[in-house]
Amino acid sequence: MNASATTTTEDTRPFAWFRTLGKRGQRAFVGAFGGYGLDSFDYQTLPLGLAAITAYYGLSGGEAGLLGTTTLVVSAIGGIGAGILADRIGRVRTLQITIAMYTIFTVLCGFAQNFEMLLVFRALQGLGFGGEWAAGAALVAEYSQSRYRGRTVAFVQSAWAVGWALSVVVYTVVFSMFSPDVAWRVMFWTGVIPALFVLWVRRNVKDAPIAETARATKKNRGSFKGIFKPDLLRTTFFAALLATGVQGGYYTLATWLPSYLKTTRGLTVIGTGGYLAFLISGAFIGYVCGGYLTDILGRKKTFLLFSVLSAGLIIAYTQIPSGANTLVLFLGFPLGFSMSAIFSGFGAFLAELYPSALRGTGQGFTYNLGRAIGATFPAVVGFLGAGGAMVFGAVGYGIAILALLGLPETRGRELL
Repeated sequence: MNASATTTTEDTRPFAWFRTLGKRGQRAFVGAFGGYGLDSFDYQTLPLGLAAITAYYGLSGGEAGLLGTTTLVVSAIGGIGAGILADRIGRVRTLQITIAMYTIFTVLCGFAQNFEMLLVFRALQGLGFGGEWAAGAALVAEYSQSRYRGRTVAFVQSAWAVGWALSVVVYTVVFSMFSPDVAWRVMFWTGVIPALFVLWVRRNVKDAPIAETARATKKNRGSFKGIFKPDLLRTTFFAALLATGVQGGYYTLATWLPSYLKTTRGLTVIGTGGYLAFLISGAFIGYVCGGYLTDILGRKKTFLLFSVLSAGLIIAYTQIPSGANTLVLFLGFPLGFSMSAIFSGFGAFLAELYPSALRGTGQGFTYNLGRAIGATFPAVVGFLGAGGAMVFGAVGYGIAILALLGLPETRGRELL
C-alpha cells in the first residue's frame, strides 16, 4: 500500500477515494482543487475577452492567436521550473508560488496600454499557470491509494471546469454591465481572487510523507538530467508526445470557441454564455467520469477511447451547417465531455511513470512541454481563420494515439 495511505481496510462506499486520503490528504486535495480551479478562471479571461481585445487594439487573427499561444509556450518554462522546485523545496511551497504568480500578472493584464504590453504580461502569467498543475497533481497523487488514484486526481482536474464556469458567469455579468472597451479590462482585474487562497494553502496544506522522505534522503531529487537517463528516456519522450497531442486539440477549441460562437455563429454575449454553459457541464462530468474509467479500464485504454471520440466530435462540431445553432448546443455537451475526460488520467498516469524524487520534474516537463508544442495549434488556426480551420485541432488526437504505443500501462502501480 502507498506509504501515505491512511487506512488498510477496503472502503466501498461512495467517495471512499476522499475519505481514505485522511485529514492531511483532504486538505491537500482542497488546496490542489482550488488552485487549479482558480488557475482555469484566470486563464479563461483571455479567450472570453479575446473578441473585445481584438477590436480594441485592431489585431489580426494571427496576433490574437499569438496572445493565447505565448501564454501556453511560456507556461512550459513555468511548468518545468515548478516541477523541479516541487521536488527540491516541496509541492506545497511551489503551489503557493505559482498561484501568486498567475494572480499578479493576470491583474496586470487589465492595465496594459498596448498590445505589446499585454503580450508580455500574459506571457509572465503563463509562468504561474504552467507550474500550478505540476505541483498540485503530484501532491494529491502521493496522498492517494493506488486503487483510487485515477478518480482522486481526476476530481482535481475537474476543477478546471469549475473555474471555467465561474469565468463565464463573470464574463456574462461584466460584458452586460460595461462596454467591450472596458469590460475586457475588468475581466482581468477579477483575477485577483486567487490571492486570498494562497494564505489558506500556506496555513493548512502539507506535503505527503512519501514526498518529504524522498526530499530528505534522495540525492538526485529534482534532477532535470534524471528524467533523460536511459531508464526514463523512452517514458519522457512518449509522455511528452501524449501531452502534446491532447493539449493541441484542447487549446485550439478553448482559445477560439468563444470567438467562433460570436463571429461565425453570430451569438450575443448572453447566447455565447449559454452555449458555453452546456459545453462546460459536459466538461465537468467528463473529468469525473474519465477518472473512474482510468481506474476501471486502465490509463491507456481511456486515453485511446477519448482521443478517438474527441477528434470525431471536434470535426462534427465545426461542420454543422449555418443556422443549425440548436444542434451546436446539444453537440457541445459530448464534445466538452470527451475533451475533458481525456485529461482525467494525466495526473495519475504521469505520477506513476516517475519515482518520487523525480515525480514533480517528470510531470512538470512532459505535461508542459506538450502544452508548449500544442500551443502552436491555436496560432495556426488564427492565421487560417477560426471555424472550419479548428478541425486542425483534431490532428492532435491522432498524435496522442501514436504516443500510447510507447508507454506502459500503470493502473494499480504503487508509488515509489
